[in-house]
Amino acid sequence: MQIDSTVSAVVTGGASGLGLASAKALRAAGAKVAIFDLNADAGRATGEEIGATFCEVDILSEESVVKGFEQARAANGQERVLVHCAVATKGGKTVSFDKATGGFKRFSSEDYEFSIKGILVASYRLASLSALGMATLEPLEDGERGSIILTSSAAAQDGQVGQIAYGSGKAGVNGLVLPMARDLMDLGIRVNSVMPGIFATPPMLRFKDMNPAMWDGLNQSVPFPKRLGKPEEFGSLVLELVRNTYFNAQALRLDGAIRMPPR
Repeated sequence: MQIDSTVSAVVTGGASGLGLASAKALRAAGAKVAIFDLNADAGRATGEEIGATFCEVDILSEESVVKGFEQARAANGQERVLVHCAVATKGGKTVSFDKATGGFKRFSSEDYEFSIKGILVASYRLASLSALGMATLEPLEDGERGSIILTSSAAAQDGQVGQIAYGSGKAGVNGLVLPMARDLMDLGIRVNSVMPGIFATPPMLRFKDMNPAMWDGLNQSVPFPKRLGKPEEFGSLVLELVRNTYFNAQALRLDGAIRMPPR
């Protein structure tokens, strides 16, 4: 798919981190972009900075997501590209020591369910609603109508201690890709996922000043290059996945060859 001003894109989590890098990359390539984010202040500021439409959206709410798509399409037209980076999750070990009681506690089913809704169900919600709109578009070369890019994680394959919900949820995102791509193949809609390793996004950057030793250790843990990933590198892969029509039903690691240890 050629990216230019005739192409509209929706990027979730577009006010920061990997979503922001994706939104910037798509705008720089000429696409019209709508940012979905729950952080209204950052979302509006980002929209003004890069010339994107901001839509305040809660990915946990079907109603909120539907309204977000309506707002984005009213401003930019039906999207041909969806990049889903937003996530909502909780962390904890399956069973861990409880200092308060001196016994053990379980990661609750409620917290696990919340995480799966914020990772896997939200990914399906965004992708399926976007695909429903993409199906109405006139096909491009090869009959292509759209490209859906979901954000998984290296934790989908290398889930660490305390990542029972996050790791299994992100593995589920990878599990969506092939059956969804097959469901949508007759409509010319491609589906891929990216599994980023450790990236220099705001949650990680806080360690740079707070705990320099941990920051250095994180950088050295990457085989090559020995640094955290740059969000722009994620954005670059997003562009290639949109442009290269032969990428379909793939779950791609972007991680500097890191394989996460248990801790």
